[in-house]
Amino acid sequence: MNAVTRLNTEARPLDERDTYGRAFIQITNIWEKDQEVRSLVLDPRPAQIAARLLGAERVRLYHDQALIKEPKGGRTPWHRDQFYWPLTTRDTVTIWIPLDDVDADMGSMTFASRSHRLEAAGEIGISDSSEIHYQRLIETNNLAISKCGAMTAGDCSFHYGQTIHSAGPNLSATKSREVMTIIYFADGAVVAEPQNANQLADLEAFLGGRRPGQLADSEQNPLVG
Repeated sequence: MNAVTRLNTEARPLDERDTYGRAFIQITNIWEKDQEVRSLVLDPRPAQIAARLLGAERVRLYHDQALIKEPKGGRTPWHRDQFYWPLTTRDTVTIWIPLDDVDADMGSMTFASRSHRLEAAGEIGISDSSEIHYQRLIETNNLAISKCGAMTAGDCSFHYGQTIHSAGPNLSATKSREVMTIIYFADGAVVAEPQNANQLADLEAFLGGRRPGQLADSEQNPLVG
């Protein structure tokens, strides 16, 4: 993706990064900087699917992000996206779109089925610790594992913000796994008081200056679809 090449600032070798850094190169809010990406992110068609999945009349954009798993890039540990988001609602969903064909051993998605129904407890951000924490939750609750496997460019998957999920390492020695994601939330959500440093960072980056207690309806969070 040309926009990622232009916007990426990560120059460290993989072996000099932590688990999060080895999992992917992450570029966010690309829709604000690139017209081609903007047309994808604001396309009403995936947003309408997101709204139906959430049972919502309308959805708003939370943010977009490119997740580029480099050749020999590491595993993305088990985690829940909602841990990062200072919103009062759990009516959130992410679409995951490979921009090129993704073999099963390049870091395709894996989900813990029905994990979105589990209450949050001891949530942890993406790390070696989150892998251990959520693996225990999966085993304790006897959750089935669902794998996307190989996907072709333009395929997509959707998952709730509370779904426990991961992605394997990219075992290719030469090819990056290039993925675009778009996160939506049901219109009417209110900004929540941040519960951790990650949510504080998201509050400043993705909610257009809205503060806790206000509607999440800034120009940075347009209605889509």
